[in-house]
Amino acid sequence: TPLVLLTNTSLPVKSLKELVALAKARPGQLNYASSGIGAPLHLAAELFTRSARINMVHVPYRGAGPAFADLIAGQVELMFAALPGSLPYIKAGKLRPIALTSAKRSQTVPDIPTISELGFPGYEVTNWYGVLGPSGVDRKLIERLHAGISAVLQLRDVAEAIVRVGAEPVITTPQEFEAYLRSEIAKWTKLILEVGIRAE
Repeated sequence: TPLVLLTNTSLPVKSLKELVALAKARPGQLNYASSGIGAPLHLAAELFTRSARINMVHVPYRGAGPAFADLIAGQVELMFAALPGSLPYIKAGKLRPIALTSAKRSQTVPDIPTISELGFPGYEVTNWYGVLGPSGVDRKLIERLHAGISAVLQLRDVAEAIVRVGAEPVITTPQEFEAYLRSEIAKWTKLILEVGIRAE
């Protein structure tokens, strides 16, 4: 599931380039909401501020709901949010989508560009879901579960339902998923230590 960078509709920017320029012109004056310290929405924003070399103020909320409310009301200027939960606000014109955090555009909203294609190659953040079990699970059972879950995700109505809400079904082998997990842990550990993020 990609995240989407959203702004309040009164913020005088309509593109990522304009947003970065405004943030550089007003360092430390733009506020971005998140669903909490260390949450994916917070980490996505921190990764972007480092990539764009801009300084914005983090305003953590207790969940995405209150953050959305204050973003719409103009109490904060922008927010990274999961695409599925953002779609109703985007379609209603209550929030302005600037860019997606995924490596490629979404089938659901193909007109929204990615941060990567807008001058920040390699920037990629997604919410993902996987199936895990306790260590030591028999390899044959893992293969059987993998085959069954993969078959369901390839059913046309299931795949279409997932895409419709702004997500994308991705099937990997157990080995590929393990390698991805390890790369994600390394990526976010590095950022958390560099920024000094601590759970509260």
